[in-house]
Amino acid sequence: MVSGTKLDVSAGVPTRYNMTYVWLVSMAAALGGLLFGYDWVVIGGAKPFYEKYFQLLNPSTQGWAMSCALVGCLVGAILAGGLSDKYGRKRLLLLSGFLFALTSIGTGMASAFTEFVIWRILGGIAIGLASNLSPMYIAEVAPASIRGKLVSINQLTIVIGILAAQFTNWLIARPVPPEATPLDILNSWNGQSGWRWMFGVTAVPAVFFFLCMFLVPESPRWLAKSGKHEKAKDVLAHIGGEIYARQTLTQIEETLVNEIDRVNFRDLSEPKMVRILLLGVTIAVLQQWCGINVIFNYAEEVFTAAGYKVSDILFNIVITGIVNLAFTFVAIHTVDRLGRRVLMLAGWIGLSMLYVLIGASYFTHTQGVYLLILVVGAIGCYGCTLAPVTWVVLAEIFPNRIRGAAMSISVFALWIGCFALTFTFPILNRVLGPASTFWTYAAICVFGFFFVKLRLPETKGKTLEQIEKDLLD
Repeated sequence: MVSGTKLDVSAGVPTRYNMTYVWLVSMAAALGGLLFGYDWVVIGGAKPFYEKYFQLLNPSTQGWAMSCALVGCLVGAILAGGLSDKYGRKRLLLLSGFLFALTSIGTGMASAFTEFVIWRILGGIAIGLASNLSPMYIAEVAPASIRGKLVSINQLTIVIGILAAQFTNWLIARPVPPEATPLDILNSWNGQSGWRWMFGVTAVPAVFFFLCMFLVPESPRWLAKSGKHEKAKDVLAHIGGEIYARQTLTQIEETLVNEIDRVNFRDLSEPKMVRILLLGVTIAVLQQWCGINVIFNYAEEVFTAAGYKVSDILFNIVITGIVNLAFTFVAIHTVDRLGRRVLMLAGWIGLSMLYVLIGASYFTHTQGVYLLILVVGAIGCYGCTLAPVTWVVLAEIFPNRIRGAAMSISVFALWIGCFALTFTFPILNRVLGPASTFWTYAAICVFGFFFVKLRLPETKGKTLEQIEKDLLD
């Protein structure tokens, strides 16, 4: 419920949260996720048309066009850690909104492939900033009892952004006749202007996000870390009242002894910190190597191999986006009830089974609706498990004094994993074939299941400071 208050007695002392304030602040920050999702997926629908325009003919060049934004994601992710610890979460989120608006227009106006790549890389910086900071900011603002739900809102906006990109691509693209040649597509409205509008319309929500970020407060945990205790107390009081503010600020300060206004990349070398960092990095990379982004970014190849034509492919992509959105609501309602660990284990085992079946479908040349159902099932499984829960866990497990730096490195690793996945798929698809490629992803999912089962503790219902104490003891 967005309006009103919520009474919480989980900490032993009744606390009545100002849910209107908490939700509005969290949703404003989560708009960064919406832009992340849109900008990340819009290229999939534009792909058949900009490839003709720039005459991209070999798999390596096509893979570079799809994955070059990831170079920017890596830069944005690594910058987010040190800069957000020094200047605050809010200022960096404002910067990401500005970059989203600027680069969407620049990409849409690109006249040469090199120019297209440069704008995509700059847009990737915005994605790297938003993917790092939006969930971290929400986790630092949210009360413990509903933190999973609120951080999952960021995943919901990512999914809404993905669906918006898929739906916008479908609306903008004009029907392509089955007999159309590559030259016909190049000379069509789609090949000359349509793909440009697909990128350019991102500027509208980007400007809205930029303006909204002026209205939200700075993270109370960053304010406390920077020695601005009164300001931190004011923000916490808006969330849960004076008693909640005093108690929470005391807990935060206990984890920040002698740590005021420091950027702690060197502290990551401490043995206990290394153990926690490796947990976060591995979870982040595995979320990408599960293979689901192949379906989003290479939908044309996936559905073409299943026997679909271009117009049907764009419609199928919209279906996958709707399913992704629907199952994200499942995650929002279960992440604080069932817990992070249960959902992640279910996601890994579910995806591994579905990928085995998808690979078998390609191996036996089964086409049409059957394969579409399996693909939609995989997206649904991912949408209610690994997609949101990974971001919740990454936002929770790192200690206050290194959260910015550790989150930065984990998200940097995530984008490295995503780059590897996105760049290698066209090559794997050509060398191994789609069946063996999806079976490879199934094997990775099995590994992910056992890693989470052995290494990830449950974090639901605990404050960030309680999680820190549990992981460091």
